[in-house]
Amino acid sequence: QVQLVESGGGLVQAGGPLRLSCAAFGRTFSSHTMGWFRQASGKEREFVTTISRSGLMTSYTDSVKGRFTISRDNAKNTVYLQMNNLKPEDTAIYYCAASKIYSTANYDFWGQGTQVTVSS
Repeated sequence: QVQLVESGGGLVQAGGPLRLSCAAFGRTFSSHTMGWFRQASGKEREFVTTISRSGLMTSYTDSVKGRFTISRDNAKNTVYLQMNNLKPEDTAIYYCAASKIYSTANYDFWGQGTQVTVSS
C-alpha cells in the first residue's frame, strides 16, 4: 500500500515555472514506477510523464516534452514534476500515481490531486 500526497500547485502566469511534489508514505516507494497525470475541466484524465524505479527511464507525453521534467528522490520518498514555460492549456488537476510496473496507463495508487492554473 502506498499513500500519495501532492503539493505545489497554484496560480502561475503563462511562461512561468512551477514545481509539484508528491510525497509517498509506505515502505515500498522505491519499488514503484511513479507517474503524473492531469485532468482538465470537462476532459478525461491524461498521462503526463512517468519515471522508473531507479529514475533512469522517463517518458513524456508530446505536449510537455522539453518543458516538464520528472525526477525522484528515493531517500525522501518523493517524486517531483518541474514545469517550465507553462501554457494556459496546462491548466488542470495534477495527480501523482504509483505503479508496480513501468507503464503509462496502469497505476495502482493515486493521490488526491493538486490544482494548477495558468493564466494568459
